[in-house]
Amino acid sequence: MALTDAIIKRTNPRETRFKMYDAAGLYIQIEPTGGKLWRFKYRFDGHDKALALGKYPAVSLSEARRLQGEAKDQLAPGGR
Repeated sequence: MALTDAIIKRTNPRETRFKMYDAAGLYIQIEPTGGKLWRFKYRFDGHDKALALGKYPAVSLSEARRLQGEAKDQLAPGGR
């Protein structure tokens, strides 16, 4: 299920950090302190990597998806 702004807003922190996935490697990491951080998980040269895209709500869901698309374009063979 894809994330929505309403789901993100009403999600409360837990005792440990956890992730809520959107699609194609995009997720929001919820910190025990209440911070919500956008990350993009991908593989490069056979290794798992995570790219930080910004902090929610300064970076909205739509902006995080746009940034993810740009990162995917750059990571594609022959990318920009």
